[in-house]
Amino acid sequence: MPIITLTSDWGLKDHYLASVKGAFLRSIPSITLIDISHEIPPFDLNQASFILKSAYKNFPEGTIHIVGVNTEASIKMPHVLIKYKEHYFIGADNGIFALMFDENPELIIELDIIQTSNRFSFPSKDVFVQAAMHIIEGNDIEQLGEKRDSLTNKMSFKPVIESNLIKGKVIYIDSYQNVITNITENLFNKVVKSKKFKILLRAGNYEITTISQSYMDVSEGELLALFDSENNLEIAINKGKASSLLGLGIDDVVRIEVLS
Repeated sequence: MPIITLTSDWGLKDHYLASVKGAFLRSIPSITLIDISHEIPPFDLNQASFILKSAYKNFPEGTIHIVGVNTEASIKMPHVLIKYKEHYFIGADNGIFALMFDENPELIIELDIIQTSNRFSFPSKDVFVQAAMHIIEGNDIEQLGEKRDSLTNKMSFKPVIESNLIKGKVIYIDSYQNVITNITENLFNKVVKSKKFKILLRAGNYEITTISQSYMDVSEGELLALFDSENNLEIAINKGKASSLLGLGIDDVVRIEVLS
């Protein structure tokens, strides 16, 4: 049974999500529809790319991922179908895929699909449904348009490594207000090695000197740092709300000082 995931900034209040689901089920009744998230801040490509990158790899190969964030097409940002690590992605080439992928996709097709409606502001309910049908029916996806060599580039901030220092930033805050950074476990181990260190937050107002394995490694209400399931450094408070209590938000700086 084909699996289609939906990721969007549509929210749950309006009719948009239900309309898209209805369009998919009317055209492809046999599919399984999975919601990844619909509470991404409007037009926020960074948040959308983080969520989808974290989620898609847990689905079976062949899954089709519909990306409904900033989907209006233009000459510079056309609709595309991408094959990447045996998954399919359909959305606008607005930079989100460049943020998501660590390697070049196996195939990028600029979609040349005639809309069946005269409303061009909601392609997820029309163009994307047609593209997904084409894949599920086993047709050659190269029939859907012209190949492209590259994606629209959107640079993400990478951690800065200086002498005995890693400077990263907050890239995501989850529903528990855990604070996730762009500092990976591999980078941490490469720079810190077996030396002592200090994780400094809010210009040094808060300090962490150990990496925990779980939230329960510290007492309730205490601050901790650990590496999450995606291998990113996470700042949390056991059964507390780290973001609001520490005053940390998206793009705030997180520093790791390596001690001699």
